Amino acid sequence: MNEIIPLWAEGAPGFEAGYGQPQPFLQAYPLPGVRDAVLILPGGGYHHLAPYEGEPVAQAMRREGLSAFVLHYRHAPYVWPVPLRDAQRALRLVRVLLDAEAEGPHRVAAMGFSAGGHLAGMLGTESSAGTPDADDPVERRSARPDALALCYPVISMQAFVSEASLQNLTGHKNASFAVRRALSVEERVTADTPPAFLWHTADDANVPVENSLMMANAMSRAGVPFALHVFAHGRHGLGLGEQAGEDVRAWPALCGQWLRSVGFGAQAAAESATR
Repeated sequence: MNEIIPLWAEGAPGFEAGYGQPQPFLQAYPLPGVRDAVLILPGGGYHHLAPYEGEPVAQAMRREGLSAFVLHYRHAPYVWPVPLRDAQRALRLVRVLLDAEAEGPHRVAAMGFSAGGHLAGMLGTESSAGTPDADDPVERRSARPDALALCYPVISMQAFVSEASLQNLTGHKNASFAVRRALSVEERVTADTPPAFLWHTADDANVPVENSLMMANAMSRAGVPFALHVFAHGRHGLGLGEQAGEDVRAWPALCGQWLRSVGFGAQAAAESATR
């Protein structure tokens, strides 16, 4: 429980000790014998990682019957694509760890909060097949998540944008139109994008709800299944929603139910039914 696992045993490519951040790593919260997992990407505007969007969420997902892994990815002054490379490596590594935990096929969802939701969305819309002949067995695995869970996510870098997140991500105050478009998740959705669970509050003052609405609209146009929950009230950065209303606090259970509907935990349920 809560094992610390470096993403690269020999150190992360491009690591800068002078930036004052640790090597990127996973915190593991496995459930013995469970084949399916959630990779959790905390938010923090690509400036820091919010702790309340890490371990507490992992414990909530364990209560939903899923193993959980929290990614401590690099952020500013690191710039794009370093966070994505960390997320891809993490998802590949989670697949290897799940193979060691239990036999049989597995599924991995990428769950992100705020800027971590942007990172999860970029991860889910990036071409990320493994390299079959790689010397490192982790690099042979796919980094494409089987599902996305996007929690009050930053989606667009063009409209309703979080300028602070964009500046931290690019290292520039005035990113070009081409950069903004390339970093907008809604522009990257295709029929191959994994299904998604999205939730937001209607009066989020930091990352407007239009971000989730744009993502849902893009997925609808591409014919990709999704679930969208818009709660009436709640500030940005609610985490598990413990400081919000009862409706918002229901989101982990709603997400767990949705993940089961798209095949997560199916093996465990089948085994339980035969006992």
